[in-house]
Amino acid sequence: MTGRILLYGATGYTGRLIAEAAAKRGIDLLAAGRDAAGVAAVAGPLGLPHAAASLHDAAALDRLLDGIAVVLHVAGPFSATSRPMVEACLRKRVHYLDITGEIAVFEACAALSEQAKAAGVMLMPGVGFDVVPSDCLAAHMRNRLPDARSLRLAMSGLANMSRGTAKTSIEQISKGTMVRRGGRLTEIDGVPRADIDFGKGPRPSIGISWGDVATAFHTTGIPDIEVFFESTPELSRMLGLPKAVRKLLGTAPAQYLLKRAVNLMPPGPDETVRKTASAVLLGEAVNPAGTRLRSRLTVIEPYALTIETALLIAGKVAGGDVRPGYATPGMAYGADLILEIAGCTREDLNS
Repeated sequence: MTGRILLYGATGYTGRLIAEAAAKRGIDLLAAGRDAAGVAAVAGPLGLPHAAASLHDAAALDRLLDGIAVVLHVAGPFSATSRPMVEACLRKRVHYLDITGEIAVFEACAALSEQAKAAGVMLMPGVGFDVVPSDCLAAHMRNRLPDARSLRLAMSGLANMSRGTAKTSIEQISKGTMVRRGGRLTEIDGVPRADIDFGKGPRPSIGISWGDVATAFHTTGIPDIEVFFESTPELSRMLGLPKAVRKLLGTAPAQYLLKRAVNLMPPGPDETVRKTASAVLLGEAVNPAGTRLRSRLTVIEPYALTIETALLIAGKVAGGDVRPGYATPGMAYGADLILEIAGCTREDLNS
């Protein structure tokens, strides 16, 4: 690793975990955020250098990026925070990574691809569980079936979430389900449902608006894409609400109250869960002739995985392994990137 990493958002749940891991591994990382005292409280005990700048102060952001090779942006919600940091990275010719799962952020970064290429900058949102394992699985399915026309990605083992992820989910509650149809992002009414076998028999699953609806298309070119989660009681109740109720919950007063309630949750999965839990992803690709191939990817607990994938990719970028312009993990580093993480395995279920 030859360049310094800026971790912006070091005071959040995931930011703290990444800062701790970076300090233990001796990674050249500058911890940062908007609140100087809060960042110092996290970085000081870890022996990490630290700084502060508001995302609303372009000059301060530019100073913060002096001497930085790559920004690892972990301060959500990314719908509100990504754009100013991306703009600063383009101005300063610094590579940009984040851990979003928000479709709008992926598409916004993709729209800036030519500008990023001209600046020699790589924009890669989604270097955490959102969406490294699923993007790598999508790339693997494309490699197995190059003429695939449809791709279904499904995930199990995601019952635990951080406050930040919960708040992002709440922001989506009033919207329909996003899918990719004929290469276009399409919002459909209702909630797709299916029984999906993740390895222990069919499980009720629900279609969701996950980042791969954006990223998997850029990675694979497959025109029809949908994403499912194994259903949990909470997910089923939330997505099963009548449309009128979900619209009401999308209003500003309701969003405020729901996010206040999220603050009563634990910050995220505890250390025991992060060390012992796992998740399973299933990919299914179909070509025009009706050939159907499936592969299964088993990974470590999603937040533990996010620490590993974020630092792995940041290290590659800091060392000069970049693909200027907009890129996904699968585009830049291939389908086997996820297999560089200990504890992650992939199995082809048919041929």
